[in-house]
Amino acid sequence: MIFAMRKITLFVFLCISLSEIIGQEQKKVKQLDSIQVNLTRSLDSLLQYTPKELNVIVLKELLKKLNPKPVKKPHVGWRSIGKIAFFFNQSAFNNDWQGGGTSNVASNASLNYEFNYKKNSLTWYNKILADYGITFLKGENFARKTNDRIEINSRLGQRIGESLWNYSLFINFRSQFAKGYSFSEDPDTDETIRTEETHFFSPAFIQIGPGLLWKKSDDFNLNLAPVTSRMIFVNDKFTSGPDYIEGDYFGLDAGESSRFEFGGSLAAYAKFEIIKNITMENILGLYSNYIEDPYNVDIDYTLNLNLVINKYISGSFVFQAIYDDNATSGFQIREIIGLGLNYEF
Repeated sequence: MIFAMRKITLFVFLCISLSEIIGQEQKKVKQLDSIQVNLTRSLDSLLQYTPKELNVIVLKELLKKLNPKPVKKPHVGWRSIGKIAFFFNQSAFNNDWQGGGTSNVASNASLNYEFNYKKNSLTWYNKILADYGITFLKGENFARKTNDRIEINSRLGQRIGESLWNYSLFINFRSQFAKGYSFSEDPDTDETIRTEETHFFSPAFIQIGPGLLWKKSDDFNLNLAPVTSRMIFVNDKFTSGPDYIEGDYFGLDAGESSRFEFGGSLAAYAKFEIIKNITMENILGLYSNYIEDPYNVDIDYTLNLNLVINKYISGSFVFQAIYDDNATSGFQIREIIGLGLNYEF
C-alpha cells in the first residue's frame, strides 16, 4: 500500500514538472514569435523607405555570405597542355602582271606542348617547342626554309618558405630539323646556287645550371643562373678544310666538333592579355661567357602575338631577334605573320 502511494506521488510530481517545462517552452516560443513579428515589422518599415537598388545590393551581399564560393584546392600532380597550328599562304601572278612578284606557296607548322608537375612547394616545368616552315618559289628547283626550330626546356623549382623565390635547376636544348643553306647566284648561268651551312644537331646548344627563380605566376617569372655550363655541338665537316677560319663556325677551332663555355644566364617570361582574345608573349634569354668576352652578351628575344578567332582558327605574329657573335656579326631577325588552323589537346 505504501509502495503504491509512493508511485502515485512520484507520478503526480513528474506530471507537474512536465507541465511546468511545457509552459516555459510555450512562453519562449511566444516570445520568439513576438520578436520575429517585431523584427519583420521593423524590416518592412525600413525597406519601405529604402531605395530598391540599395536593397538589391544588400541582399546580394547577404547571399554571398550565406553561400560562400568553395575554395579551389591547388592542383597536385601532372598537368599537360598542347597546341598544334598549321598556317598556309599562296601568291600567284600571271605574265601580264606589271607590279612584279614571284608566284609561291608557303606553309608553316608548329607545336607547343607543356607537361608540368606540382606538389606542395615543388614544381617541375617542361616545354617542347617545334616549328618548321617551307616555301616553294616558281622557277626554282628546290624549296626554301622559312622557319626551323626544335627547343626543349626543363626547370625544377623548390619554393623558399612562403616567398616568390625558388631554388632552381634548368636545362635547355636547341637545334633544328633539316639542312640550312646559303644562296648565291652563278655569274655564268644566273642560276641560284645553294650551299649547306647547317643541319640537325649542327649546331646544337645545351645549357644547364642551378640558380634562383622568381615566380609570381606561370605567366610571369624570371630565372637567374649565375653558374651555367653551355655546350655547342657541330659536325666537324663545317670546321675542316684549308679555307676554314679559326672560330668562324659558332666559335669552334679547326677540326673541332664541340665547344665548352662557362658563364651566367638569365631567362625571363611574361605573358598577358592585351585585349579580349589577343595575348602577347615575351621570351628573353641572355647569356654571358665568363671565359671569353664576358661583356659580349648573347641575346635571344621572341615576341608572340596570338589572336584567337574561334576554337580552330587563329592568327599569329612572331618576331625573333638573336645576337650571337660566334654565329654572325649582326642580329639575326625573323618575322612571321600567319592565319591558320590550330588544335589544342
